[in-house]
Amino acid sequence: MIAATTLDTPDGPFSLVADDGAVLASGWTADVPALVGLVHRDLRPAAVPVVDTADPAVAAPAAAVRAYYAGDLDAVARVDVVQRSGPFREHAWDVLREVAPGEPVTYTEYARRAGRPAAVRAAAGACAHNAAALFVPCHRVLRTDGTLGGFRYGTAVKESLLARERAEAAA
Repeated sequence: MIAATTLDTPDGPFSLVADDGAVLASGWTADVPALVGLVHRDLRPAAVPVVDTADPAVAAPAAAVRAYYAGDLDAVARVDVVQRSGPFREHAWDVLREVAPGEPVTYTEYARRAGRPAAVRAAAGACAHNAAALFVPCHRVLRTDGTLGGFRYGTAVKESLLARERAEAAA
């Protein structure tokens, strides 16, 4: 069953769309229809009920978001994610899930890890088209000069996430 839920977080409302616990889309918004619009057309449901965070369709990813904010930064990596695109982008999303909390990489390094060192723009495109924010941690990719770069949910959220991860990694 595909369903959505919204949680309160220190960075604002966080919504997720999941299919029996696997995340299809997520991000810092209360606008569930907009989030559903990020789901690839081959996976996008016609209707998505909004349910309580305890509903089995969303319980595991909702618990992982809570655990992340409670200090278990790896909790979101233990949740399945389903996204569709071309072969490079899907591979790049898998690679991105391996970037450790507190250890951000540059777009150049991300492209290298994805096996295409010259494809920096394609790596940036994978971040830009990532529908499953936090679960696929595109916030952990920075510009070559170390600045934040863009983020669908705003640079204030990106900086907050990175600061949280730096603090936990240092502890």
